[in-house]
Amino acid sequence: MLLLLILPNHPTSAQSPVPPATQPARQYGRLPASPLPGDHLLEKYFEQRTRELSERCLAEVTSAEHWKSHKEQYRQELKEMLGLWPEPPRTDLKAVTTGTLDHPDFTVEKIQFQSMPGLYVTGNLYIPKHLKAKAPAILYVCGHGNVVKDGVSYGSKTSYQHHPAWFARNGYVSFVIDTLQLGEIQGIHHGLHREKMWWWISRGHTPAGVEAWNAIRALDYLETRPEVDATKFGITGRSGGGAYSWWTAAIDTRIKVAVPVAGITDMQNHVVDGVIEGHCDCMFMVNTYRWDFAKVAALISPRPLLLSNTDKDSIFPLDGVVRLHQQVRRIYQLEGAADKLGLLITEGPHKDTQELQVPAIKWFNRWLRNDLEPVPNFASKFFEPEQLKVFKELPADQRNTRIQETFVAKAPPPAMPTDAAGWARQREQWLTALKAKTFAAWPADDKPAVPKHLFSETSNGVELHGFEIESQQHVPLRLYVAIGAQVAEPDLVVVNVVDQKLWETSLATYKPSFAGLKDLTLPDAIPGEIESTMKMLKGTKWAMAYVAVRGIGPTAWSGDEKRLTHLARRFSLLGEPLDGMRVWDVRRTIQAVRSLPRMKGAKIWLQGQDRMAGIALYASLFEPDIARLDLWHLPTTHDQGGNGPDLLNVLQVLDIPTAVAMAAERSKVRIYREQSQPAAAWSYPTDVSLKLGWGNDRVQLRDAR
Repeated sequence: MLLLLILPNHPTSAQSPVPPATQPARQYGRLPASPLPGDHLLEKYFEQRTRELSERCLAEVTSAEHWKSHKEQYRQELKEMLGLWPEPPRTDLKAVTTGTLDHPDFTVEKIQFQSMPGLYVTGNLYIPKHLKAKAPAILYVCGHGNVVKDGVSYGSKTSYQHHPAWFARNGYVSFVIDTLQLGEIQGIHHGLHREKMWWWISRGHTPAGVEAWNAIRALDYLETRPEVDATKFGITGRSGGGAYSWWTAAIDTRIKVAVPVAGITDMQNHVVDGVIEGHCDCMFMVNTYRWDFAKVAALISPRPLLLSNTDKDSIFPLDGVVRLHQQVRRIYQLEGAADKLGLLITEGPHKDTQELQVPAIKWFNRWLRNDLEPVPNFASKFFEPEQLKVFKELPADQRNTRIQETFVAKAPPPAMPTDAAGWARQREQWLTALKAKTFAAWPADDKPAVPKHLFSETSNGVELHGFEIESQQHVPLRLYVAIGAQVAEPDLVVVNVVDQKLWETSLATYKPSFAGLKDLTLPDAIPGEIESTMKMLKGTKWAMAYVAVRGIGPTAWSGDEKRLTHLARRFSLLGEPLDGMRVWDVRRTIQAVRSLPRMKGAKIWLQGQDRMAGIALYASLFEPDIARLDLWHLPTTHDQGGNGPDLLNVLQVLDIPTAVAMAAERSKVRIYREQSQPAAAWSYPTDVSLKLGWGNDRVQLRDAR
């Protein structure tokens, strides 16, 4: 194993010790100046869940035999989490050379190809002059270094041109390719980060997959070049390009040597320390299998890998890089390849420094050419951005700007069942897929949710009872149950799954009458609501329950929209998007309500509005004996424009109308829709209900008031 530590006024030594891992400065992830109780709970929750995930990472690998026998399974899982399994077809690249540039040491070809139809990749191919034989090739994948002049994008390849030029001057063919977002055609990396495209979660889309696929197809192109020795591919890049180097080298074994620079750290840095805030969405896979990043890095073993970083990098902190290296080193040792893993730490911030560049080319020289001699020159830029531009005009058929809409395929529309047996088989397939791909982060602990009693009061013939439910450790849920004092055992419990606004307006109805709510900050009650609610409870054998799922009510998190966005991104990076865990909260609430002695014989109705209607719907699929669902303004899709809920990979399994059909098999479903919402959107559940003889009233569409 090569270990290099380069710091000011210290000699470089292959035996230098790794500096002690220290906590990075909390540049990111700070609590607000006046945090709410929910903020403190969430910090503890993230710490616990990250620790669980990190401790599990590679822990099952106890021998070289185990690693070797499972490596391809892990590689397939990573491909899936990048949207590349099943692998897209390798269509004709339709590569075009649009021009050339000359330098005394090399020639530059300006190239565009299509990694899939309409998905254009622009790049520059640097070819050394006077080659006497096929040469090793280095694929340089760019980070976030775009150049734009007068509204024209010249691509990150112009910013990073000194790298491929340097490789070419040292005898390598080098292909530098633009990124999706910072290329000559500018796509999107920031769907969750700033574009509010939360449907990416439900689609299972990440731009990391597009970048990996473009790099794979760039290797396909290099294989066609007569100058290239296709048995000797290397890959490198820094920052975003460092990340894309990891993805590509991990899943494509044609890469024989890798030098990712400042492109990876561990989950603790991203989630607990908050450095996810400094990254766009291209840096992360869709974490279906709940990996830590050491597992990605380990998939390069036993091929030569130099992990490079600086000691003051604020978005790839040193402590996380060291922890990750230690985990990966164990895998290299198991494979008998410890000498092929290197750690390079140089002094400096997140910057492209010469101290990082020289060891990279020496690593390639060592493993691709068996060359241990000093590097005689250094990286320089030779061209103006305009000279390196590939397109004169952008192609009209480009899909770069909307590739997120098609890169990961949705499940096909469901077929109408022919009989009950066929439906049962299909339903079980859907449920199995949802458990594996959408809700795999739910706790395995099946201990019942025992509600903790907080208070009971009676006022004006109505009782109000307060409870706390532990959905998970550090996730207490508040539950209030109102019932007429005359009711010994209710016939029906309506469980209201409420958002923040409905939580406040619903409980405002009760606050004037019950001291147990005095700790809550609530608006004034809507005129007439107090009287009508009390009259309803005293005139029926119903109980009304109100639950605040995580992030609502007592566990609400403070901060502006930007902070709340990054909190939601943390949940997603852990493989447990917020809405999916809220479905779990509703399940725990149903279990808790059923455990109350007074409620054990009562029917359960679930009620929700907007996003919470969808959360209630999915909870009903996993809990028995839900008599009825009242779903107000239920979105018709998880896809773009559907307003969620955002559930991991769910669109690869089914969409909301199919979930309604599954619910309708066991429960009456009432959908309260706006008149602008077409009734045809719900034709599948209504048709399935009629086809299978569940009755024409099992799914009803009603106008929302």
